[in-house]
Amino acid sequence: MKVAVAGASGLIGSAVVPHLQSRGHLVYRLVRRPVRDAAAEIEWHPETGAVEPVALAGFDVIINLAGENIGEGRWSEERKRRIRDSRVETTRLLAGLCAALDPQPKAFLSASATGYYGDTGERAVDESAQAGDTFLADVCRQWEEAAQPAAEAGIRVVNFRLGVVLSRQGGMLHKILPLFRLGLGGRLGDGRQYLPWVTLEDVARAFEYFITNEPIRGPVNVVAPQPVTNAEFTQALGAALQRPTLFRVPAGVIRAVFGQMGRETILSGCRAVPARLSTQGFRFKHADLVDTLRAELDRPG
Repeated sequence: MKVAVAGASGLIGSAVVPHLQSRGHLVYRLVRRPVRDAAAEIEWHPETGAVEPVALAGFDVIINLAGENIGEGRWSEERKRRIRDSRVETTRLLAGLCAALDPQPKAFLSASATGYYGDTGERAVDESAQAGDTFLADVCRQWEEAAQPAAEAGIRVVNFRLGVVLSRQGGMLHKILPLFRLGLGGRLGDGRQYLPWVTLEDVARAFEYFITNEPIRGPVNVVAPQPVTNAEFTQALGAALQRPTLFRVPAGVIRAVFGQMGRETILSGCRAVPARLSTQGFRFKHADLVDTLRAELDRPG
């Protein structure tokens, strides 16, 4: 299929694009600079709404991965506005373009996150659960609602509620590896908060699966079948690295240093399960955390 990807330069896009290409799809990246390769890029500027609709004509699938990083330091009011707008406004723009195209694309696949559910504690949640009451939950709710123009136009819309993506190339694992290698890793807070994790490879495989499986639409939890607590993750990473994990960062320190960002992304947890993926027959390549961490650490580079 002919596929356009917004946010292709990010961690997830860097895996999704080559995976789709390896499966025979023709992939174009939406870029915010002058085009360098007319056979693989389309220029756009979502902050101003500048994109030529004709440039997206004839595409079978539009994938939206755009969004500012939520884990870089404290959240000021301005930062929270950018986090929200980079997701909601970009999605609204793309969904509107999809609805206006003739012919319309077959599918609009848009990222979301398990932050939709807020802090669920010990309660397991599938796609039928209601949105939480945190800032991130509200962002995710608006993010998904912004895709409605495409759905109302009859286009198949899938909202990917992504968990924490484990990769040495970026994200949480990339940030904490140096500390754990030095034997300075440990639990965060009481360690009981759940971590809905998934590998970058399985995320890329899931996107391709959704492209080729037309019955799938609506929200889908893209998380491994076995969510773990922060304490369990800490122990598994220490074992994979053969390093002690004796340190603990008190919750009060995390709140003082990171503020609301620390409360919602570090001390909160979500026990999300991939109910719809399991029902649709998707098979995870990486379902065991210990084996996953060992394989990721053994990757070259």
